[in-house]
This record gives sequence, C-alpha cells and structure tokens, in this order.
Amino acid sequence: MLPWYELVWPIAGAVVAGGLIGLEREWRGRPAGFRTHILVSLSSCLLMLAALHQPIWAFDNIPADNIMTDPTRMAHGILTGIGFLCAGVIVRQGFSIHGLTTAASLWMTAAIGMLFGAGLPVVAITGAIVTAVILVGLKLISSLVPSRVTAEIRVEWKRGDRQAAERVQSILSVPKAGLRSGRYALSADGAHEVRCWRFRINDRSRLTQIASDLSNEPGVTGFEISPHDD
Repeated sequence: MLPWYELVWPIAGAVVAGGLIGLEREWRGRPAGFRTHILVSLSSCLLMLAALHQPIWAFDNIPADNIMTDPTRMAHGILTGIGFLCAGVIVRQGFSIHGLTTAASLWMTAAIGMLFGAGLPVVAITGAIVTAVILVGLKLISSLVPSRVTAEIRVEWKRGDRQAAERVQSILSVPKAGLRSGRYALSADGAHEVRCWRFRINDRSRLTQIASDLSNEPGVTGFEISPHDD
C-alpha cells in the first residue's frame, strides 16, 4: 500500500484545481461546470497515480523479473477519452459554434489532473492559476476592448411576400455589419420562407434595435437572433 500522503495531496490538489476552473464555467452558466471539471481533474489524477505505481498492483507475484512500465500510455488514453467529452460540449447552431472555451477548459483540467497524479504539483498549480487568469482576467479585458459581435439571424415571412423580404433586408443592412446571406428554407407547412444571415457588428446593443425593428415589421412572422458566445 502507498503512504497516505502520497495519495491525499495529489488528489486534493486535483480537486481544488478542477473546482477553481469549473467555478468560472459554472458562473457563466456553461453545461460543463463545477462538478464536471472536478470529476475530470480527479479521474485524470487517479489514473495517473495508478499508472505510476503500476508495479505495486501488477507485478508483486514476479519480483525476479525486470519489467518496464510506460505511464505515458495512460496519459494518451486519458487525453483520448477527454477528447470525446470535449466534443460533447461543442454545439453548432447554424453559423455559430458554442462551447469551444468550455471544451478547452476541460482539456486543460485533465492535463492539470495528470500533472498532480504524475507528482508535478508546482507545474499543475501554475497551470491552474494561469488557466483561471485566462478565463477570468482576459474575459474582463476583452469586455473593455472594442470587439465585433457575431450572431446568426433567422427570419421568416409569408411565402411570396417580396415586400417583407425587402424590408427585412433593409433592416439588416447596417453599415460595416459584415452581413452574409446563408441558408434558404421553407417552413414545414410550406407557408413561410425562412432566411438565415450571419451578422457581425461592433455594437452589441445594435442587436436589440434590430430585434425591435423586426418585431414591428408586419410581414415578419417569426425571427431568432443568436449571438455567438464561448
């Protein structure tokens, strides 16, 4: 059996680091939050501990043999499994892709857990602190820096209503908006035309104005504005 202190400190460090990163994701309302990040970090740590101490549980019955183990194979397996988990939090909605930052944070959390399990607490703690600074600090900085907001706009109107189509196009024709036409479709009953655009604008509040204009347009039977977020 391993001494308790060789197990407690790596596990505790992995739990705290995973919780620190997951807390930021939980605060932002992301699908992978506090508990998910803790479990990812903890599981990575436990698997690395098991891999590093493999001779204790696998080869006690053949002490005379010289057997080489390779813990990096466990690391490869962990990262492969985390890749599938990360893919599950990435969602594409029309033009927009959500969840990339959460997937990256899960990947980083797994790496930090492995570092704790591998006996590199200084590197793991540094990684956790830098990750927290990136998620929290850089988010605050980016909110102060002018940036372009990307959104998908989906509008529908009665089939064949060319005037409504022209008025919608006029509402969306904002200078320097980077408007790009996308999908064309019909509603399930064939009574309405559906158009999607990708929209980039410097002022996020402009989306509120566009929503108000579309609401007041009598020819519009429905619309949806989906801002891109991480």
